[in-house]
Amino acid sequence: MNSSDKSRKYQVKEIGTVRNDYVEDIPEDYKSKTSVIEVFEEYTPSLKGIENNSHIVIFFWLHRSERDIQQVHPMGDKSNPLTGVFATRAPVRANPIGETICRLEKREGNELYMTGLDALDNTPVIDIKPYTDNYKVSGVKYPGWVPRRDKR
Repeated sequence: MNSSDKSRKYQVKEIGTVRNDYVEDIPEDYKSKTSVIEVFEEYTPSLKGIENNSHIVIFFWLHRSERDIQQVHPMGDKSNPLTGVFATRAPVRANPIGETICRLEKREGNELYMTGLDALDNTPVIDIKPYTDNYKVSGVKYPGWVPRRDKR
């Protein structure tokens, strides 16, 4: 890839907005709290049938994140090794796209009520997809600093 290819630009459309009371930080108990995604009216037809899913994947633009940081201490813990952002889920990154699997509690018109969304109030939503376990993989390996379900 030559240097002119590196400057290509793409446009991402905001399709909705997160509504919750997370103003500065994501609460530790976010997995049990309800957030609402208000999908813009023009995209309401795109929601048809979404309520047939128990879980959905939300893609959002981390609009308050820095874009020029390339390494972090994972989970903000300085005892974790300095690690490249592409090897973490840190919000700081060249293209600050967040992704979370949420439980869809209900749909009311163009509003989706869900638990488990780790995005701040007013975060732009850029896509929604149904969750499917068709892509599960076995033999997953990851660093020791990654929290594991079996340890909770």
